[in-house]
Amino acid sequence: MTGHVYKSTGSWYTVKTDLGTFYQCRIKGKFRLKGIKSTNPIAVGDVVDFELETYNDETTGLIHTIHDRKNYIVRKSVNLSKQTHVIASNIDQVFLLVTINNPPTFTSFIDRFLVTSEAYSVKTILLFNKLDTYDESAMDEVKYLAHVYRKIGYECIGISAATGKNIDKVKTLMKGKVSMFAGHSGVGKSTLVNAIEPELDLKTKEISEQHMQGQHTTTFAEMFDLSFEAKIIDTPGIKGFGIVDMDKEEVGDYFPEIFELKKDCKFNNCLHIEEPKCAVKEALDKDELAFSRYRSYVQIIQGDDENYRTENWENE
Repeated sequence: MTGHVYKSTGSWYTVKTDLGTFYQCRIKGKFRLKGIKSTNPIAVGDVVDFELETYNDETTGLIHTIHDRKNYIVRKSVNLSKQTHVIASNIDQVFLLVTINNPPTFTSFIDRFLVTSEAYSVKTILLFNKLDTYDESAMDEVKYLAHVYRKIGYECIGISAATGKNIDKVKTLMKGKVSMFAGHSGVGKSTLVNAIEPELDLKTKEISEQHMQGQHTTTFAEMFDLSFEAKIIDTPGIKGFGIVDMDKEEVGDYFPEIFELKKDCKFNNCLHIEEPKCAVKEALDKDELAFSRYRSYVQIIQGDDENYRTENWENE
């Protein structure tokens, strides 16, 4: 039998067949012996083959084959620096939720996520949530960030999950696709999903005022079928995002604006740090390149991600 993985809890997987039947499945041990460096050999979104087995009148599935993935989102695993954690696979697009405050989403986090999505061929759309709560200063920051990322080529949408602002626009983009929702805990992922499909009634929690961080409500990634021919993958809140298996020389290729400029650098192997006649640094001096983006680039190639190594998916 063949099906799609809808939920992973670490040892059991909820798999839906093409006929619409759900089975609780586990994997054969050999998957853990094939040199897979990921902590989770199977991820939500995977297409798998499995056989049914019955024990004590209970029918479950045994997964024996994982189909090739068209793409996936991956990050460093917690406490296992040499291993990775596949967040989800076979995704048409990711909606990355961004909030200016309550909690703040920093550009370094946004850029690390975008670099990974570029590297693994996943389209990402930025959703600036909680517009209904912002004062003039916060709104100015939203407009500035949206300008920075639109200039690069990313679609940016201002929304309010609480009031419903631009929710229809998001739903239109989702129709006929598998969409993943990601962002820090507390940015409003569950509230947004509930606004899109109230029948799902995902659990939400208030922001912790003491720490200005969201209290995690999603422990495991899970896929849901929606009523308007769309699927979503809801994910745990991300604190930090560690870049995986990327050489210094290739990092700039996943910053679209740096990739566009590098052909004008004097040296083909220019890292855009100390080299002379560097088109990227010239663009930076002319304010044609956002300083926040360049700073993120430098931090990544210098391996400055200690904070991201210690920060993790909550309850991973």
